[in-house]
Amino acid sequence: MLILGIDPGTKCGWAILDGGRRVASGVWDLSAKRHEGGGMRYVRLRGYLREVFESSKIEAVAYEEVRRHMGVDAAHVYGGITAVISSVCESWKPKIPYRAIPVGTVKKLATGKGNASKGQMIEAARERFDLERVAEDEADALHIGYALTHELGAFAF
Repeated sequence: MLILGIDPGTKCGWAILDGGRRVASGVWDLSAKRHEGGGMRYVRLRGYLREVFESSKIEAVAYEEVRRHMGVDAAHVYGGITAVISSVCESWKPKIPYRAIPVGTVKKLATGKGNASKGQMIEAARERFDLERVAEDEADALHIGYALTHELGAFAF
């Protein structure tokens, strides 16, 4: 089962997993460029999602559910990103199911600790997915996709 994991943010981590195994992953830069309006981050994200959905048979999407933000701007960006994710999934034919997974749930599955540090999450991603280097947002996206795979029992054997 192909799952897309997303770590919502200006540096938006993404990962495609098949049966709990990494297929592809990276970070999308959603920051507004010079002379762009703030809405361009959402236009850019919509384009990235369409590209992934058209090139892969994504069967489900998971993104990190964040309940606390560093400030009002961060909360607004998070809300906009999750709105784009849900609207693209809802309008795709056929519709792609999506789910928010709480931060603590992702961290606990990844490291055994619900309050794991960024360093611990990176190290866990390097070990689980046999990666030499991984960006922190990419590591989170890998674990988010893995958490949905785990929840669905959709592991390849």
